[in-house]
Amino acid sequence: MLPISEQVLQDALLLVVDIGNTTASFAVFKGDECLEVQKVPSMLLSGCEAIDAQVVPLFEKYPTLHDAALCSVVPSVGSVVSSFLRHHLTGLVLEVSSTMYLPFQLQYESPDSFGADRIALCSLSSRLYPEEPVVALDIGTAITIDVLGSDRQYLGGLIMPGLDLMAKALHEHTALLPLVIIDRPDNLIGCSTAECIRNGIILSCVSGIEGLLVKINALFCGEDQQQSIRVLATGGNAPLIAGMLALSPVLDELAVLRGTRYLFTLNEHSFR
Repeated sequence: MLPISEQVLQDALLLVVDIGNTTASFAVFKGDECLEVQKVPSMLLSGCEAIDAQVVPLFEKYPTLHDAALCSVVPSVGSVVSSFLRHHLTGLVLEVSSTMYLPFQLQYESPDSFGADRIALCSLSSRLYPEEPVVALDIGTAITIDVLGSDRQYLGGLIMPGLDLMAKALHEHTALLPLVIIDRPDNLIGCSTAECIRNGIILSCVSGIEGLLVKINALFCGEDQQQSIRVLATGGNAPLIAGMLALSPVLDELAVLRGTRYLFTLNEHSFR
């Protein structure tokens, strides 16, 4: 893949939709600036009425909104949202996929199984740090760790269960363990069943991510750890976990939205 020259994002308004396993976000961008974000549980977007409630007020507030970019990891919801947008918008509706023009070289056994959210996050990472190795970390329903080299090649990644998924699994697959609220532990070890579960989930997650980042960092910066690889973190539980990591990441809760917006800029002329 030839190097991609940095492109200036246009000032036209763009609706960017990120449909995650738990939460869907509807954002309006003007260039790099995010003007507004609305969030709703993804499970509620199964019909046009629910989508209408989220999108129509944005159409009314921003009447010059004609184009949209969609990043979805829930096919059943993504297809409904995509159809709705194509019916109501007069411009281009672009969906993030591995077949589009990417600002990094994706080497993956099955590119079509590489999640759209991971594509968007890696795209933003390559834009922010074009000549540096970078780890794209998404701490959501699932936790994904993706690594890009300084030459913008995708080197590989890891996937593990997210905090809420671990809590739900413990509750649903045991007879007596309660479903706990995920929050920052006050102590290392717990003095109640709920504390033991919460501390175990969160601190094992922190230790696991931290250990993996140390190993990844050693691949690029050497065992002396005098330098640190860039880490860009996002996801619903990223604010909780990021502050507990030794390798302090750059936290951007809108990273997938920003990456999706960037991909629209890179690909819009090919799809119009």
